[in-house]
Amino acid sequence: MVENATGLASDLLDQYGSLSAVLVASAEADNDDPRTAFLGLVQAALVESLRSKIEGRPIISRSADLIQYLKAEMAYLDTEQVRVLFLNVKNHLMCDEVMGRGSISEAPIYPREILKRAILLNASAIILAHNHPSGDATPSRADILATRRLKGSGEELGITVHDHVILSSSGWSSLKELGYL
Repeated sequence: MVENATGLASDLLDQYGSLSAVLVASAEADNDDPRTAFLGLVQAALVESLRSKIEGRPIISRSADLIQYLKAEMAYLDTEQVRVLFLNVKNHLMCDEVMGRGSISEAPIYPREILKRAILLNASAIILAHNHPSGDATPSRADILATRRLKGSGEELGITVHDHVILSSSGWSSLKELGYL
């Protein structure tokens, strides 16, 4: 049994390249294999554990925890996903939602839909996040322009855009830290 588990682990690591990538692939798999189901459960437990570190406290002051959570959720996805973290006046996480899905090289960012949801939730701030399946977390010109549009529109409504974090399998970048916000 141990040999089989060791062999399976080795095969999966060879196929996907890292434990995080194995867990994300397992969580997204659509089959009845109990091994895959178990690994998907492990990934869900990991994400929930990391999420608990950012709930109930100001996210802005816990950026390392936020990055760990976002990496576990989306850094290894094979298509782009746009997530929005909605924050209350104390910058505590109210809600984390996927607001867009895309292809391997782009995902739509719709300021109108994001801000509409923020108003419905009575959020006072947001953090935008998306992944780059290419492995390069460098923001594109489109990422920068969409974030600036969102920030400007949000200011008109009293909703602050704290950051736009881009994640990949090899790292992450912050538009705020890079000076684009």
